Amino acid sequence: MNIWERLKRLLDPSASMGDDTFILGDGGGSGTGRPPSAEMLADARMRTEALLTRLDRLVEAAPKGKDALEKVGDLSTSLDENLQKVKELFRAPTNKDLIDRTILIATDPPVRAVLLFIEGISDKTVINDNIMQPLMLLAHELRLEPGQGDDAVDRIERRLLAGHQVSRQYDRASIAESLLSGDTVVLVEGAAVALAVETKEPPVRSVGDPKTEQVIWGPHDAFNEAWRVNVALVRRRLKDPRLVTEILTVGEVSKTYVGMLYIDTIAPPALVAEVKRRVEAVKVDIVNGAGTLQQYIMDNPHSLLPSTLLTERPDRTAAYLSEGHVALFVDTSPTAIICPTTFWALLQTAEDYYLHWPFGSALRYIRLGALVIALLLPSFYIAVVNYHPEMVPTALMLFIAQSREPVPMPSVVELLAMDVVFELIREAGTRIPGVIGPTVGLVASLVLGQAAVEARIVSPVLILVVATTGLASFALPNYLMGWGIRLLRFLLLLLTTLFGFLGLAAGLYAVVVHASAQRSFGVPYLAPLVGTTGPVKDAISTPPLYRQEERPPYLPLLNRRRQKEIVRQWDPQSPQTNSPEGG
Repeated sequence: MNIWERLKRLLDPSASMGDDTFILGDGGGSGTGRPPSAEMLADARMRTEALLTRLDRLVEAAPKGKDALEKVGDLSTSLDENLQKVKELFRAPTNKDLIDRTILIATDPPVRAVLLFIEGISDKTVINDNIMQPLMLLAHELRLEPGQGDDAVDRIERRLLAGHQVSRQYDRASIAESLLSGDTVVLVEGAAVALAVETKEPPVRSVGDPKTEQVIWGPHDAFNEAWRVNVALVRRRLKDPRLVTEILTVGEVSKTYVGMLYIDTIAPPALVAEVKRRVEAVKVDIVNGAGTLQQYIMDNPHSLLPSTLLTERPDRTAAYLSEGHVALFVDTSPTAIICPTTFWALLQTAEDYYLHWPFGSALRYIRLGALVIALLLPSFYIAVVNYHPEMVPTALMLFIAQSREPVPMPSVVELLAMDVVFELIREAGTRIPGVIGPTVGLVASLVLGQAAVEARIVSPVLILVVATTGLASFALPNYLMGWGIRLLRFLLLLLTTLFGFLGLAAGLYAVVVHASAQRSFGVPYLAPLVGTTGPVKDAISTPPLYRQEERPPYLPLLNRRRQKEIVRQWDPQSPQTNSPEGG
């Protein structure tokens, strides 16, 4: 045995285990080249049989026209065979989630049928009251001829099933999709078609307060994990029949519903088509949230600056829809994806428009200042202390030098250490559950800061720099943007440490060039300041609402006017002119 084999045997824990020790897999191999398991063969056989059956029936139905082709499926007229195939598809009886209930429909003569639903996601009250009772107790007056097959299904659907939505399914894949979405499927003897009755009742929490986009003035409702509830919250604010909801499905395993909302006659058709194309191009096993889908459809996934906006506020989503954007709701996710977005939108909040416009503008200026501080203050401090002390007044420089005199570490190491500690406190405060998290964060920052100064590990001035930077980063309203600014801050700090103000200027120039070159669904990232020729309103400051007559200039909207040119017509100081109405 050579040295490599000895080392491999030493590092492999399975080499020293007994024969009766359970070992999963083949030691970390990819599994390629292994023979397919019996489960995989059975699944492939089942899918192939369904495909061949469907192809044969398509050939037979082709001469009969479009209606016959739409009704082609792989179901049989035998109830037992259909039930057995569906059970095989769901791995019953091993899988206990699939519930099947064989009944006799109380028609004359009685017809055998089977009800199928998934435990936990279907409403049993609706199943009992609207499906089982009508079929078993109220069908005495319905006379059926023996062997009617699909015609019996037609009469049962029209006269007995009281569900809000009843659809016909002609193949096992559609039946599985209906069952997994919470519907109840009714299979009838002699019919090669199934009836899917809506009985959805997924576990949903109630509408709560926003967690990351709180406001003092304004609505306090937020999205939850049910995308249909989220759409209803938006429709409550946009009572317009032109608001379109398209349903897409992503994820080969998760089959996650994605609701795509836009206002027809306002949103650019090219934008709607592009968003739909990107979502439909996602071919993965699972998409379990808006944050996951966002990474698949964003323009530049390697950029530290987010090119899509996530929001948990229905009012903000409704506002973007009214401006021609497209919103995506991912089932099980309490946030909406707004496409496209700009850099300035990431600095805005819903409260900017609920406050009197001077106050909203002041808040935006404060956030811009916070952005500059969060990005540049540590680098500026290092550049001044290490390279250009002549840039600050002599008295201030002497004070800084005096405070740093007992500190044994270089200023860069001192700053990085405190920045890392601050990030640790922030992360710990986020992960600790409940109200304990903020308390622990506050106590830790006070105790550690005081202890570090008294131990002469850091200077008081540097504590002030780190605290101010951290406070400014909290003022950024977008969570992903806050992460991007924090990482860019470390990169600029590295350049400043190496080259002083020259490195800081070069890094800042590179960031601006990078942001200018970015696009979000075809829209310049810094629009409307860069890449558009329209009026620059509502980007940095908040103009009065009555002067925002037009929608954003960076989108090729079908209807650009938002409101009349003169809204305050009652005001004698406003010009009284006739103008086109808003859309």
